[in-house]
Amino acid sequence: MHMASFLPASLVASLTSSLTAFFLTAAIPAAAQQGGTLRLLAHAAAGTIDPQINYTGQFWQIFTITYDGLLAFRKVSGDGGNTVVPDLADALPTISDDGRTYRFHLRPDIHFSTGEPVTAADVAASFRRIFKVSSPTSGSFYGGIVGADQCLHTPATCTLEGGLETDAAAGTIIFHLTAPDSEFAMKLALPHAVILPSSTAPKDAGVTPIPTTGPYIIDSYDPNKRLHLIRNSQFHPWSADAQPAGFPDEINEDFGLEDEAEVSAVENNQADGMFDAPPSDRLAEIGGKYAKQVHLATELAMSYLPMNVNIPPFNSEKARQAVAFAIDRRAIVNMMGGPRLALPACQILPPGMQGYVPYCPFTQNPGATWTAPDLDRAKALVQESGTAGQKVTLITGDGSVSRNVGTYLQSVLAQLGYDAHIKAISNNIEFTYIQNTANQVQISLSSWAQDYPAPSDFLNVLFSCGSFRQNSDSSVNISGFCDPAIDARMREAMAETDPAKAASAWAAVDREITDRAPAAVLATPRHLDLISTRVKNYVYSDQFRWLLSLAQVQ
Repeated sequence: MHMASFLPASLVASLTSSLTAFFLTAAIPAAAQQGGTLRLLAHAAAGTIDPQINYTGQFWQIFTITYDGLLAFRKVSGDGGNTVVPDLADALPTISDDGRTYRFHLRPDIHFSTGEPVTAADVAASFRRIFKVSSPTSGSFYGGIVGADQCLHTPATCTLEGGLETDAAAGTIIFHLTAPDSEFAMKLALPHAVILPSSTAPKDAGVTPIPTTGPYIIDSYDPNKRLHLIRNSQFHPWSADAQPAGFPDEINEDFGLEDEAEVSAVENNQADGMFDAPPSDRLAEIGGKYAKQVHLATELAMSYLPMNVNIPPFNSEKARQAVAFAIDRRAIVNMMGGPRLALPACQILPPGMQGYVPYCPFTQNPGATWTAPDLDRAKALVQESGTAGQKVTLITGDGSVSRNVGTYLQSVLAQLGYDAHIKAISNNIEFTYIQNTANQVQISLSSWAQDYPAPSDFLNVLFSCGSFRQNSDSSVNISGFCDPAIDARMREAMAETDPAKAASAWAAVDREITDRAPAAVLATPRHLDLISTRVKNYVYSDQFRWLLSLAQVQ
């Protein structure tokens, strides 16, 4: 899942010291309180509100309270939030055929916001639509369904023949996989697998809301002004674990303010939260006067520089490795808030992920951890690659931290001998822009947080052949890296049921992709939320960050 922004620069001592104890507990209210409007801010919208296409953390927080899949992640804090539970299905699947067949049964009496009942036909149509709209994860998440190969080749005629059976009368859905996938249930619990009405057009819905099943509906969306959510009159609670009824009556996400103004609005209780990182010049006051309104969480995430392996200069592996050697990751960490909010990183898998074994080949004295940049080695690699002097344009978002990090990286590219430029574009379009090969993006500044707690979500999703599509805004493999041999090893790792063997397999793949440098990993970040004093019952999920429906507003 793409993260919309980086954490803020240089966090002062008053913030880090005051927060250490505070965030060990969550504020749990003495009594439930429904009503009110939760008011959120973002500098820019996050693109389409089509839940099967949008791949940003900003809008996944919205989709998880508006739409439902057969399965869901529990909407609680802590380790329990990584647990898959039944949602539209009335139970976890019955798995047979050595892990290749998943059988579900729908709950009765669930309706879309239009009043139409949810049926097995809607489930089948929704999964075909994933391929018809070329969802960013159609290949990496759902490509193992029988018939998916044909759907990926010719999306418009997708049927998933042989891979999806439904019985309307019995309310059953059966998936057949080409090979065991121990992560399939987690993939079904993500927003790209939500169930939509079978009448939903097989094209990007853009700014037009699609009928929902969750406690809220998107009432209106103007990317230049506001996303407005209201209660779904057709909703009734069926599982507090999967889809709580929610506390706010309305949720607004307003667009257009700069991050400075957003901070002021939250501090003054004119808004309740912001999706953007606070700028560095406001951190002293946040860490002092407003420390109790700040929530920090460790993420399975990375900040990284995808480099296009298919066009100059980064079609040269040596040129890509040069960039990875040259970056002072300590400087990046300081821009992101210091060691309390980020740590240097060199490899794809983040700490805490299955298969993570500390590894850093791109540093002085390569070994387990990053120590310092090796500019001499980097310059030598550029000369060996024959790419010195070439024009390189770095794409970044237009937030203040992204701009600062981008300016530093531009200087690094110039030191390496490139004719370096920077292009900052709105966060509203930056993620889709850097995915599309038609834009000829050479290198970009991006970030990634887990969709589900498994190494495939970093390695397979971001660097597999199935995640790369020419001329598509939904090509999450931004670097265009594709190695069929590595793909085969990743499929074997996903099918491995022995946790120790799977971890070993993923660690090997992590090293191999890191060495090939389709991206230069910069840091492991932490997530920061600044909220108003009106908000009670802040609940953070590893999967979806702040669970907005559980917030109580006074």
